[in-house]
Amino acid sequence: EPILEESYGVIVYQEQCMEIANKIAGFTMVEADFLRMAMGKKKKKMMKEGKEKFLIGAIKKGYTKKFALDLFAKIETFSAYGFNKPHSVSYAFIAYWTAYMKANHPVEYMTALMTAELHSTAGPMRELKMAQALEESKRLKIEVLIPDINKSFYNFSIEGRSIRFGLSAIKNVGSAAIDSLIEARNNGGAFTSFRDMLFRVDLRKANKKTIESLIKAGALDIFTNRATLLSYYPQCVKEIASHKEQMTNGQFGLFGDQDAAAYKSDNYTEIPELSEDKLAEFEKEVIGFLLSHNPMDRHQEIISAKITKYIAEIGEADVNKTYIFAGNLTQLKVVKTKKNNDDMAFIRVNDNSGSVEVIVFPKTYEANKPDLIPNTVILFKGKVSERDGEYSILLEKVVNLDKKLM
Repeated sequence: EPILEESYGVIVYQEQCMEIANKIAGFTMVEADFLRMAMGKKKKKMMKEGKEKFLIGAIKKGYTKKFALDLFAKIETFSAYGFNKPHSVSYAFIAYWTAYMKANHPVEYMTALMTAELHSTAGPMRELKMAQALEESKRLKIEVLIPDINKSFYNFSIEGRSIRFGLSAIKNVGSAAIDSLIEARNNGGAFTSFRDMLFRVDLRKANKKTIESLIKAGALDIFTNRATLLSYYPQCVKEIASHKEQMTNGQFGLFGDQDAAAYKSDNYTEIPELSEDKLAEFEKEVIGFLLSHNPMDRHQEIISAKITKYIAEIGEADVNKTYIFAGNLTQLKVVKTKKNNDDMAFIRVNDNSGSVEVIVFPKTYEANKPDLIPNTVILFKGKVSERDGEYSILLEKVVNLDKKLM
């Protein structure tokens, strides 16, 4: 009671574990600190040695072996996610503050969260965190709007009760290009056409890769569809680059400002838009997750009702447990087994919270082969497996949701 009174009988702080080891099992405070370090660093060997010493010490002090085992089991449970007292209290305050902000100012909170995640992490982890924030925004009924060359800023911004995607979240769009775009917009107003934008920005900063990424992300959808823009871009930029070179050399048009006015509209012939799968592929390429063309949205009702786990939620406690997942089947690799030369498959599935490898053994592959189609949405059941710190799923059964709509 003297040790756990302030936390109502629950082990909350590492210091409490140290005091229990000292008072109940006779550890010196230095020995208790080694136990704390073993817990903090998840050192299994040190924990095992600490347990043996704890049992011997507790029994020597007159406690039963059962009591000592039960008490150490509580310490082990705590050690899966325990901190020291200053750290824990700080976390509690931050959790309280952020919970208040999220409950009372959800749009502002989620906008700030997305901006923070964008700049605090990198690579696959950033994509995972951003996808999780996007899903949470949907749950809160906050719409995340696709990037827009006339409305987006460097970071995520608030637009009514919606969040506008920031330009810096698009791959290959650097700060120099964004500065050039926003400066041109501030000085000359909204861009009226694709040609107007290319004419007014510094094409040395907003290069070919930058413009193509903006197109693929949907930032230029206000002008026309993405297929037309990608097709029209080479001809358009060549024409504008030539015009700018003439201006630099002093070869101005007869009517001066009318040269710029000529670029206020486009002169392309619109072609049919690309397939939904291709547009989704583009968004995954330049944003890292699906924003406006997410095939899973078509099946949201059944997915929400059936799934029991998101990919990003998979942890150590889930190993050897079976769950129902859903996601986009993005990769399929069929191989032959060494033993019987049977077909089996490795697939990759993305559910917006993250992606995971799914292993399909020969019998399961044969039974589910018709449903394993790349670039389709699947609902599947499987057992979580772990190897060298990496999680995968052993497939048991799959249903292709897109086939039901065909």
